[in-house]
Amino acid sequence: MEADILIKVVLPGALFIIMLGMGLSLKTMDFQLIIAKPKAVILGLLAQLLILPFIAYLIILSLHIEGALAIGLIILALCPGGATSNLYTYLAKGDVALSVTLTSVVSVITPFTLPLVIIIFMELFLGSVNKVDLPVLKTITQLLVITVLPICLGMMIQRLKPHFAKAAEPYVKGFSIAFLLFIVVLLIVKNVNFMASYFAQMGVASLLLNIISMFLGWSLARVAKLNLAQQKAIAIEVGFQNGTLAIVIALSLLQNTQMAIAATCYSLLMFITSAIFSLILNRVEAYRKTS
Repeated sequence: MEADILIKVVLPGALFIIMLGMGLSLKTMDFQLIIAKPKAVILGLLAQLLILPFIAYLIILSLHIEGALAIGLIILALCPGGATSNLYTYLAKGDVALSVTLTSVVSVITPFTLPLVIIIFMELFLGSVNKVDLPVLKTITQLLVITVLPICLGMMIQRLKPHFAKAAEPYVKGFSIAFLLFIVVLLIVKNVNFMASYFAQMGVASLLLNIISMFLGWSLARVAKLNLAQQKAIAIEVGFQNGTLAIVIALSLLQNTQMAIAATCYSLLMFITSAIFSLILNRVEAYRKTS
């Protein structure tokens, strides 16, 4: 497969299908959670949209990460959760409705905020000489087409053909997880000679972003006295970013391989940390029930 076709056609097309699958699982009533559980939703949104990029920035400063590598970590932090966060919320017995609501709301906001924030950080980390050109309006339009449009289309299908949507949803979600693994494996195979270097450069930073944000989301939810299911949902939603979207932005929109390194490392590591984190949360819940 030609790299150009993968980057310009396959990646955006697959992301479209992934976001379509999210839309198939959404109903208009799901957004009533914003009114029914405003504290949980607002806390999750603040943690994901404001605190998470700030954590990424502190990690960059602490580890002295520079240039395109730093931009890649910021892009990852700015991305919403995805099918993976919803799946692991389910496995951890968390509030799936809250997880899906947060993912979908942030997915709608991201196309407008992400390009502007990236430009600010590119000026900060790359300077005017090395800055990568990013047309704001074109980028917003492209992100809307591959994220918001398929969500809306999926919701429309769910409304008009609910039985079809229900039958198709598990297959589309399965495709989402499988494709993420496929992309990660493909990137590893393509860059097998550089993977040790990639992890040496961004492995620690990606792992820290994942673990710190999960712990922070869980801590904030606990301090806010949300129930355990909501704590799990916010911890996982804040801790799991849409690695596929981050890779698409880096490779397709910015056409910069270095900016995709953080997302590649992250997408590998989060499957391990998420399993451990879900196991810990379930053990905590079992302990509380028996004590």
